[in-house]
Amino acid sequence: MDAFLDFFIIYIIGSAQMLTGFYFLTVFLQKKIKLLNYILFLMLGIVITRVIPSSNIAEFIAYVLLLTAMGIFVCRADWKTVILYTSLIVGIMELSYGIFNSLLSILYPVMISFDRKIAGIAFIVLGNLALLAAVICYRMVYRYFLCCETIKKQYVLLILIPILMIFLMGEHISSVIYGNVNLTDGRLTVNTNHYRMLLLQFLGMASLFCIMFAYKKLLENFRLSTELSLLEQEEHFLNRYVEEAKEHYEKTKSFRHDIKNHIMVVKELLQEGNLEQALNYIGDMKDMTEELSFPCSTNNPAADILVGNKLGIARSMGIDVSCSLHLTYPCFIRDIDFCIILSNALDNAIHACKSMDSAAEKYIHVTGRIQGDFILMEIENSFQGKGLIRKGTGLSNVKAVAEKYQGSMSIKTQENVFILSILLIIPQHPEIISQQIG
Repeated sequence: MDAFLDFFIIYIIGSAQMLTGFYFLTVFLQKKIKLLNYILFLMLGIVITRVIPSSNIAEFIAYVLLLTAMGIFVCRADWKTVILYTSLIVGIMELSYGIFNSLLSILYPVMISFDRKIAGIAFIVLGNLALLAAVICYRMVYRYFLCCETIKKQYVLLILIPILMIFLMGEHISSVIYGNVNLTDGRLTVNTNHYRMLLLQFLGMASLFCIMFAYKKLLENFRLSTELSLLEQEEHFLNRYVEEAKEHYEKTKSFRHDIKNHIMVVKELLQEGNLEQALNYIGDMKDMTEELSFPCSTNNPAADILVGNKLGIARSMGIDVSCSLHLTYPCFIRDIDFCIILSNALDNAIHACKSMDSAAEKYIHVTGRIQGDFILMEIENSFQGKGLIRKGTGLSNVKAVAEKYQGSMSIKTQENVFILSILLIIPQHPEIISQQIG
């Protein structure tokens, strides 16, 4: 019976512990590996168990090194990230078993009164509930702290150092305190305060989760800070477009003011028979009108400048462009919001066309119309058609503006065609926008 229990604890439970740790390492690294690699890992782990004496610190170090090596060479992950996740996995496992060791030591005086074999089996069963507790902790860490954020390599040390400290503390408690067990007159004695050790290990486990929570918030703050910086930069450029559009319209207004004088001059030249001079004068007027005209006329001065600029860049790159966008002006949709939508949409379209093969057909078509109280805009462009569309900061900004006006944004792909559609509801009162902005 004792030999069976030893085999069960060393090989069955030990193998389950090792495979659980390795499985969650691949989960944290978001890597999928073949079954053969799990078998290889288990065989190497069993070799470590056979070669290195049990309950020896060398066995623990060998397991950590094996886990790290598999993460780097089999999962092909960054070594800093592998060390971080290995420390986290082994630390949670050690603290889970440490907590249950403390609980069993507290329960031992009660359980020793029962039959020795029954008490022994109960100890094994209760002791290995620590593995279930560790799995629950792993799932919580992955679900709430790792699946929504990618570990930034430049910030790994911020979280690695405290986790390593907790990890080493858990190992110290397990190997030094609960590894120093004495059997006196058939009774198990451990020279320590079990309640204090239980509290210490609970605090260690809680500290791990606090560190992960603080790190998640830190990453969110970095992301929000980056997005805010991009938005400020974008608003600066968009404000420049608005000012340029206003200046352009002022020139047009001035030209319209002088047009009567120009017509009168041409009329007098024709009446006097100066046909050639009149034609030259008309030619100069034509040059002036071309300077004042927009490559794309949307009925919105800011949008005209921005779309004309973006499509001009696309045309210079060999991309076929067209624009049939008609906006209402003036209206209670801010010029800056029109520009945020169009600039991000056109930047994405230009980038997608630029990434295509040189021989592929490249185009960008901008369309839009007013339908009652709605503005429907659509930017269609060619793209490579490989992989999933990831909604980055640009598309997130477009979506945020659409939602501010009670509208929506949708994306549609058909083979090598990408279509971005935006629906805006035209507000009837400026107070609505003030409330949305506030």
